[in-house]
Amino acid sequence: MRLSTKSRYGVRAVFDIAYHGGGEGVQIKDIARRQEISPRYLEQIFQKLRDAGILVSKRGPLGGYSLAKSPEEIKLGDIIQVTEGGLDPVFCVHPEKSGKDCDRIAECVTRLIWKEAGEKLEDFFCSITIQDLCERAELLGVQKEYSRDLLYYI
Repeated sequence: MRLSTKSRYGVRAVFDIAYHGGGEGVQIKDIARRQEISPRYLEQIFQKLRDAGILVSKRGPLGGYSLAKSPEEIKLGDIIQVTEGGLDPVFCVHPEKSGKDCDRIAECVTRLIWKEAGEKLEDFFCSITIQDLCERAELLGVQKEYSRDLLYYI
């Protein structure tokens, strides 16, 4: 199973907000620059994450995106569920969710394997939080960038 760029970029961007934001709103242009992701594509991803209650946004010169919950509460599985629409490796695991029917569903032995694989993936991704990524970044020596500190007010 491969995760789409929506999931990979979504996780990186939410991490970026937690790590570099310092609790403040982070502008999308800064996230896009640091993570090397198109700002337009990030906007599409952020709309889903905002609708799911993972991010909040504020307009204006001091606006930007911030986390709707603490980094300890946001699991990678939450982000992937929103961006991918689920973690099932094949559509037949939950045909009611996918809207696709399978004629072999009653006799398919491998469906149970796919279901188990999806459950293990979900368990794994839900065991990692954004806070865990922030701690790993600190261990790796990733430099924090606080853009708010550079603003000058008169």
